[in-house]
Order: sequence, then structure tokens, then C-alpha cells
Amino acid sequence: MADTNLCYLSATELGEKIAAGEISSLEATEAYLERIGRLDGNYSSYITVTPDRAREDARRADAEIAAGNRRGPLHGVPVAVKDQFDTAGIPTTNGSTILSENIPDTDATIMTRLREAGTVLLGKLNMSEYASGDAFRHPYGRPRNPWDARRNPGTSSSGSGAATAAFLCATSLGEDTGGSIRGPAAFCGLVGIRPTFGLVSRHGVFGASWSMDTAGPISRTVVDCANTLETIAGHDPNDRQTWDVTVPNYAASLDGNIQGLKIGIVTERVHTDANDPEVRDAVIAATEVLGGLGAEVREVSIPLIVNSSEISYGIISNDAAMLNWDIISTERLRELDHNNQVRLLMGSVIPATAYQKSMRLRDALRRQILTALDDVDALIMPASSVPATLIPETTGLGTKEDVIAGFKGRRGFPAPFNLANLPALSINCGFTASGLPIGLQIAGRAFDETTLFRLAYAYEQATDWGERRPPGV
Repeated sequence: MADTNLCYLSATELGEKIAAGEISSLEATEAYLERIGRLDGNYSSYITVTPDRAREDARRADAEIAAGNRRGPLHGVPVAVKDQFDTAGIPTTNGSTILSENIPDTDATIMTRLREAGTVLLGKLNMSEYASGDAFRHPYGRPRNPWDARRNPGTSSSGSGAATAAFLCATSLGEDTGGSIRGPAAFCGLVGIRPTFGLVSRHGVFGASWSMDTAGPISRTVVDCANTLETIAGHDPNDRQTWDVTVPNYAASLDGNIQGLKIGIVTERVHTDANDPEVRDAVIAATEVLGGLGAEVREVSIPLIVNSSEISYGIISNDAAMLNWDIISTERLRELDHNNQVRLLMGSVIPATAYQKSMRLRDALRRQILTALDDVDALIMPASSVPATLIPETTGLGTKEDVIAGFKGRRGFPAPFNLANLPALSINCGFTASGLPIGLQIAGRAFDETTLFRLAYAYEQATDWGERRPPGV
């Protein structure tokens, strides 16, 4: 009988116990596989479970560790990844039946790095079709939020949020184009980071926007998130957009000391009617906690940030249309979810003048954000203006007025930092009266993920939000 209590350990704690010989990787793997089989029908977080591969990985990890060859903090730890990343010999569907028979011959670079770190692959996680945040139909089952099964676990990296929150993997990988790591982290009460653009290779990753796609971790603790990012980050000759920078040991800097760090509260995104009042109050309370821990807190203004959703959406839609022109230009388009068809067709007819205007506005917003970061070490705002939303009951994008109103809502909260190609992290900062998690977003300078982890860790250690579990989990 598998000991499913092992699944409640953090990925880092589990790795330490495996290294110490207190438990085996195979025992932990069997515990997760049993739990997935028993519970995932409630959440549809997996598209493909890989028990044979997982057991093979676990046995290899146990043998290496017994021989004194521990590879790192995640050696022997069971993980799962969004089905957007190529995995040799395992279906990679990108969330669509169009690719149901797609079995790559080679791994994405980040999958190679997970294997080199000695992790155990439990399977491929569910996602919005073609990484579209607007998708209504999910061919492999509708992912559900463990905190409330009537609600979204976040869009695009849906399964990564649901599986991690439901303790169906120790840590996971998602992909963030316009918020698809930070959104699931916020909706599911987790820690997720969109790294600096170019820190993590995109070789072997299905694209949604050539200028914004970024893979990264979704985890239950800050240390787990830091260790997972360190495992997958670094220059890759197969991705010319990766930077040849030193990847630090992020976890080594997490001592809880944030004395003197300067934090800027983005006024346009905290003191705004666009926020649910419970979200606003939780974020303000979180900044007070950080101030009490020694950080210097001040308000900053980034005027263009209120238009970030409109700027982002036009660019991403056009990029997605060009990346998927082979589908748009054939009858296969009809096989996609209705909302996805509309998005790709709309993106394909966006005038070049509109695209160029969006790119110029993007540059202007980036300069405003960088100017703000000249005076502070990190920026603070909600990861989402609302808690997890109810799963829609009908397809379609609604009226013109609904679409315009949507640009002023939650989409505009992660968008500034994918536009600026800067790192941004979401961490749970409380719950609504109905028990839904609230996400605090911390963003910073390029390649300064260390500061974001330091702030998040200090906050995590000073609060008990991360100790709560979804009901029934």
C-alpha cells in the first residue's frame, strides 16, 4: 500500500528524505501514482500519466543515490509537466486532438534538464488547447480547481495548477505567455514564477507568442519553486534567445532577511475599482507584512499599465496566428475549440499598423516599468484582480461590450511583465470569505529572480497561508 502521506511533503523535503535513505524514490512515486489514480478524476489535471516511465526513473534515482551520486535537490522527486513540452516517446498534444498522435523523437531542453537532475516524470498535464487562455472546450477533460471544483484552476497551464494544488505531483512546470503560470498559481494558492525572458530554453516547446513565451515552475513552496527554476534554467545553444548568464543557487539566498529592500506598490493596480475588494485588502495587508519585516514600502506610478491587457492581447493573438498558420489555412481549423478559432482568425487579420502601434506601446510601457525599478527593488500588485472564476457554461466571447470590459479585468494584471519580458512571481497572500486563494504578484528587474524569491520566502515564513489544503484534498 502506497503511503500517500508522502505526497504532502514539499518537493525539497521529499528530496532530502530520499537522499537520507528514509524513503525511496520508488515509494514516493508509487504514492503519487496511487493518488493520481484515485483523485484525478475530480480535477482532470493530467492528459497522460506515465507509470512505467515513472517507475523506471525512480529505480534509476534510487540506484544512483545509493551509490553516492546525488544529482541535486530534486533527485528522485516525482514531477509533472504541461503537455506543451516535447517528451521523447510520449505523446505531446499541446492540449489538442489535432496533435493526439504526436510523439516526439527528442526531448525539449527543459525535459532533458529535468532528466539530468534525476527527477521522476509522472506525466503530462492538461492545458488550454494550443495554450489559448480563451479556450472553452478541453478535449482531454475540463480541468477543475481543487479549492472549488466549479471554478477554473487558471487558464492555459490549468493542469499544472490543479495537479500541484491537489498534491498529485511534487512540483510542476507551466508556460506563461500572458499570465499562464501566475494565473494558475494565484487561483490555486501556489507559488509560480514567470522567469526573465531568455533565462529558460524554449527549444522543443510549442509556441503561442514568439516574443513572450516563457516556461517556468508552479510549486507549493518558495524553496520548491526556486529549486525547480534552477534545475531548468540556463543558456541553450538550441535556443538563440537564451542568455549566457550564470544561474544562481536561488534557494541558498532564502534566509528570511529582506531588511532594506525597496518595494513599490503600483498604485494603478492596487488602488483601483478593477480589483475585487477582498483582493485589494489582502494585497495591501501583504505589503504591510513585508514592511514589518524590514522592507521599505512606497507607492509608484506606472500610467500605461492600465492599458497593458489591450497591448498584450493584440500582439499575442497575431503571434499565435502566424505560429499556427498551417492550421488556419486548412480545414483543420474547424477541429479547434470555437473560441480558439475566433482568436486565431482575429489575430490573422490584425493590420500591420495596429501591430506596430502595439509594439511601440509595449516599448513605452517597458520603459515606464524599468524607470520605476530604478528606484525600487521590486514591484507589488495583485496577480489577478479577482479570485478563481467560475467555469463558463457557454462558448463564445460574448458581446463587444463584454470583450472591452474584459480588457479592464484580470488579464491586465499579469500582462505588464510579459510585455516587459521581466520576471514576476505569484504567491498566495490570503483567502476570500468563501475560501478562495488570492495571489500577490512580485515583479523585478531582468535576471533578478533572487530578489523575488527572497521577498516571497520572507512573506511565506511570516504567514500561514501556505499551510492550508483544499477541502477534500
